[in-house]
Amino acid sequence: MTSIYEVRQRFKLLFSSLAILIAISSFVVTNSLVQKLSDEEKSKMQIWANATKELINMDEYCDISFVQQVIEANTTIPVILVTQEDSVISYKNIPERLQESRKLQQLVEEYKKSNTPIEIVFSDTERQYLYYGNSLLLIQLSYFPFVQLIAVFIFLVFVIWALLSTKKAEQNEVWVGLSKETAHQLGTPISSLMAWTEIFKSKYIEDSMFGEMEKDVNRLRTIAERFSQIGSKTDLEIVNLNQVIHNAVDYLRTRISKKITLSIQENEVLYCELNVSLFEWVIENLCKNAADAMSGDGIIKIQLSQKGKEIRIDVIDNGKGISKHNSRKIFNPGFTTKKRGWGLGLSLAKRIIEEYHQGKIFVQHTEIDKGTTFRIIFYVQ
Repeated sequence: MTSIYEVRQRFKLLFSSLAILIAISSFVVTNSLVQKLSDEEKSKMQIWANATKELINMDEYCDISFVQQVIEANTTIPVILVTQEDSVISYKNIPERLQESRKLQQLVEEYKKSNTPIEIVFSDTERQYLYYGNSLLLIQLSYFPFVQLIAVFIFLVFVIWALLSTKKAEQNEVWVGLSKETAHQLGTPISSLMAWTEIFKSKYIEDSMFGEMEKDVNRLRTIAERFSQIGSKTDLEIVNLNQVIHNAVDYLRTRISKKITLSIQENEVLYCELNVSLFEWVIENLCKNAADAMSGDGIIKIQLSQKGKEIRIDVIDNGKGISKHNSRKIFNPGFTTKKRGWGLGLSLAKRIIEEYHQGKIFVQHTEIDKGTTFRIIFYVQ
């Protein structure tokens, strides 16, 4: 069954592809128009050069009004007429600030690079050359495809940002609503269980079984408290990280397979700001996932270290590993490779670490049939 996140990913891919296709099509069409306009201006300049030649060759008895109309009709394309020695004879449509001799020569050099000059032959020994630039319309149109691409890119970024923001807002509402309702529903039965535990303890004082039962009931109460904190302002306090992890591991040891070795490697005592209840939830979740990946037999190792301002917690197992394809979406809500489960554990762990503690959690290393390493990073001052 395709998850909603895969559907959204496909939608974003489709939308991006469509936007890119529109941008490329627009770019190609606009370039085609630029080329046509450029060819048309070249033809006009050829006519202008012919009219100039005719005007110079006419005697005083010829009617020059038509030729003059042709020459004067050019009001957009900048032109410079020069001799064989590159001396400027005349010019048209050149801005006043560029009409100095030196600047006109610079324009001639520029026009040589942009358009092939038109040669006007009067005789074997007398020739003139017409240099011309691009009209303002052609220059603006040539930049237009790039403006379009930038506009499409900005629009695409905005739409993707809007989609991601909407998705995140929806997730927040679902998380908060589900968490609050879960905490509410668990509240009454947990209170009843606690009361029954106290009654049994008073009647069977010497039975150690009720001590473990009490621990589990208290754990249920802790879980309900954790759910109630989702969506609320989270209070952080500076605590001994080593001790917090030891407490979580001690609880887990009696509740996972005896064939699983659970160990902690630590070289120094580390302190950081934590919400202890929520962080223990993350450690328990990572360890339980590791235990499931090993089918009840293997090694789970938790390493504590500090590098600069980073406190690192690595949860390492020698289980089945995670494929590269799955490692990219393993933190998505609803994603799971198990036959049972909702696929919310790692998503909730990511939320707790990154949103409530401003840290990071990610798959640091994984290899099929070799194991997986999850890394948590906290930043300290």
